[in-house]
Amino acid sequence: MIKTLKTSAAELVAAAKKEITEYLAVETIPLLEDDSVVIVDLRDVRERERSGFIPGSFHCPRGMAEFWVDPQSPYYKPIFGEDRQFIFHCASGWRSALTVKTLQDMGMQNIAHISDGFTGWQAADGPVEHYQSKN
Repeated sequence: MIKTLKTSAAELVAAAKKEITEYLAVETIPLLEDDSVVIVDLRDVRERERSGFIPGSFHCPRGMAEFWVDPQSPYYKPIFGEDRQFIFHCASGWRSALTVKTLQDMGMQNIAHISDGFTGWQAADGPVEHYQSKN
């Protein structure tokens, strides 16, 4: 038997979106040329392999985001200590909204997400790279 949840995932995402900065993919495409911006891909590596990825994006699996941005964590990644704007994305904007809200709550500043995700990026004809074949 499935129990009724107190709060749905959709409600969590909607609440997060009220408190974070959002960009549409089409607004983010020109930012690829800006060295002060880092686009962070939260999708699973299999999603990146299947669909491709935004050129120059930094891959941070969703499950590691809090640990990779925390300087006190043994998993800290120095890129997150740089004085740059970080724009997170996932496939459709749900995981990235929750991630940005959580990181914002942790004290990370100058962060946003792509509200329509990689799906919106592709629909806006944003550039996409693919991994090289291992053949």
